[in-house]
Amino acid sequence: MSTQAKILIVDDEPDILEFIGYNLQKEGYQIFTANNGLEAIKQARDHHPDLILLDVMMPKMDGLQTCEYLRSIPEFTETSIVFLTALNDETAELKGFSAGADDYITKPIKPKVLITRIKARLKKTHVSEQHPLIESTDLVIDRNKYQITYKGDVLEVARKEFELLSLLASKPGRVFLRQEILDKIWGNDVMIGDRTIDVHIRKLRSKIGDEKIKTVKGVGYKFE
Repeated sequence: MSTQAKILIVDDEPDILEFIGYNLQKEGYQIFTANNGLEAIKQARDHHPDLILLDVMMPKMDGLQTCEYLRSIPEFTETSIVFLTALNDETAELKGFSAGADDYITKPIKPKVLITRIKARLKKTHVSEQHPLIESTDLVIDRNKYQITYKGDVLEVARKEFELLSLLASKPGRVFLRQEILDKIWGNDVMIGDRTIDVHIRKLRSKIGDEKIKTVKGVGYKFE
């Protein structure tokens, strides 16, 4: 079977590393493992995985700290990071997205379901990185032309509105933190306030409806 993507599995339970690793290897993925956050960072730097499957409760450095640290390193800002954890309450999930995760999966999960979720995540990452077109049912974003088409009509949008929608739509389902949005869209413009994001979100919703851009209260926004 040909090698597909590289996946780093991080968990302090050897049985879980072995079990998940075995099932992913059967799918052709190249697998690397780590049993704590510090080792995960080292392995990530050594192997540059396409996706990191990360537990939360670990010794030395927990999953949340590990995710935040990886996101602070430029080479991992676009790497898919997925939490796989037994912590299944809403607060824990929000903390995971706040740390920079792309997805949050709770244990136990059947191997086939996990593989399906991983394939979907890798596909989204590949599409967003390789193609200037982002398509979602009745919405098309052409990043080469700086053009948004909704239900067949070309919308009139300001440049920052275009950049904001392109960012959110580049990773459907991922929660983008408010500070992350400010940094990526407005950069070092010190005159921009936090409410600026809300104003632009409101303008976008007036043009494409309320269903596509979801608010994650106290955290940020995501595109669905």
